[in-house]
Amino acid sequence: MIGSLPEELEVGGQAIPINADFRNILTIFAAYNDTNLTEQEKVYITLARLYGGELPYYYIQEAYEKAVWFMNGGNTISMTKPEEVQILDWEHDEGIIMPAVSKTIGVPDVRGIPFLHWWTFLGAFGEIGEGLFSTVIDLRQKKAKGKKLSKTELEFWRKNKDLCKLVTAEEQAAIDETEAFLKTII
Repeated sequence: MIGSLPEELEVGGQAIPINADFRNILTIFAAYNDTNLTEQEKVYITLARLYGGELPYYYIQEAYEKAVWFMNGGNTISMTKPEEVQILDWEHDEGIIMPAVSKTIGVPDVRGIPFLHWWTFLGAFGEIGEGLFSTVIDLRQKKAKGKKLSKTELEFWRKNKDLCKLVTAEEQAAIDETEAFLKTII
């Protein structure tokens, strides 16, 4: 129905309640970014977090497809896309995403709201206007496309490198390995 926010999905002809809170979906996304998890573990986490209880094995594929549809805001696009340069990381960017979404919704902090439907959060996220988040994303996009940054942009990037630069999974693995090695010799 137009204008409704689903809190259940139909799987195997049955309406199954889901945990539609934005924090739950962001936790699922964090699992997808975890390079230590297998694809099967990511699917399991998705189904367990979204549906809660056990699903009969013959509904797993349908349940997962409906979960992807829901997490994509009601769109049928695939969660697995060809490798692109990453410009957003929900965990890394939480500190600039939440204030921007909060401002869009008109609340002090969305994290303080007991329940906020994922689609409401996603809609507010899509409406983020000017501000720190937009500046950082714009700079990342320019860098990803090989565009030259202006003097002001370059200065902002240098002063806020930890905020602006995303660490790839490979880079993080190298950092973790170095830190582990250093702990053994110190």
